[in-house]
Amino acid sequence: MSCDFIALANQGVQKLSPYQTGKPIDELKRELDLDDIIKLASNENPLGCSPLAMQAIQAEMSQIGRYPDGNGFNLKHAIQQKFGFDINRMTLGNGSNDILELVARAFIAQGQTAVYSQHAFAVYPLAVQAVGGVGIEVPAQNFAHDLEAMAAAITANTKVVFIANPNNPTGTWFSRRVFESFMAQVPESVLVVLDEAYVEYATDSHFMNGFDYVDKYPNLLVSRTFSKAYGLASLRVGYAIASPDVTNILNRVRQPFNVNSFALAAAAASLQDDEFVAQSRALNSAGMTQLETGLSALGLSYISSKANFIAFDTGRSCLPVFNALLQQGVIVRPVANYGMPTYLRVSIGLESENARFLTALKQVLNV
Repeated sequence: MSCDFIALANQGVQKLSPYQTGKPIDELKRELDLDDIIKLASNENPLGCSPLAMQAIQAEMSQIGRYPDGNGFNLKHAIQQKFGFDINRMTLGNGSNDILELVARAFIAQGQTAVYSQHAFAVYPLAVQAVGGVGIEVPAQNFAHDLEAMAAAITANTKVVFIANPNNPTGTWFSRRVFESFMAQVPESVLVVLDEAYVEYATDSHFMNGFDYVDKYPNLLVSRTFSKAYGLASLRVGYAIASPDVTNILNRVRQPFNVNSFALAAAAASLQDDEFVAQSRALNSAGMTQLETGLSALGLSYISSKANFIAFDTGRSCLPVFNALLQQGVIVRPVANYGMPTYLRVSIGLESENARFLTALKQVLNV
């Protein structure tokens, strides 16, 4: 008789479903025998990465047989030079997802709670449940975080609150005023994780920057990634800025070589290339306008977004539309698992990719 290994797993893990990634191009090629495919599913930078990052990776090749710097000194120094924070306030992660999991492992015990919003990033509940924590999902307000309600949902048993600005998959955001009001209501004993994975895409000069607040709030951690605007998605590197006390705890549970040498080198080099980030931001802004105009012409509503993607309402179950787009070699992302059964999320691509998506969508919807 075979062993029931599911029954042997931790209770929180037993109830988990694996995170669903965007469909890879090679997988669709195998399934449908297609050659001409565009992927607008995973919020990747269509420009790739900075030439400085490519040069740094090439330079690191001769050291491939060596372990990476477990402390990530060069990358931390580059972050310090860029943003001014002391190195003892930094935690490096294997992508910003790693930071979220480190927070859960370090601060949430069996039965303790974490608060997050409806329609928020799927990793929040996964990280909480995996350590035996209990998630408190607060209903969204027009697809956006209701920070007032999230503050009210905090109990004596709450250890962490996860918030995102902009949010994935909705692209919604909140203002400084709303954030400051929220933080004034959060107990000092509750850690607030501000996920800013898409903050570099915000073009409004008044958009809230979490780094402006880490000195004011000792219970605030700001998480960022190099996967989006910096175009290093395959290398998996992110970081957090927090108080030295919080950082000290996270680094006790962080694996010693959680970020590889190529990621460390490429990320440090990327921070020097402001021109590439500005180019990525400009392309994204133009592409967002292109998609908003195209979706409106098709009579489809969408959620206004500050990120590098846009979620739109197909007006029907999203899966048949998603599958029909796959048949045309266009990969987008269904977000039914986020409580949005009629919505698809499409990443901003090159101008030609955006145009192809809109043409394919028009054919699929027969409008």
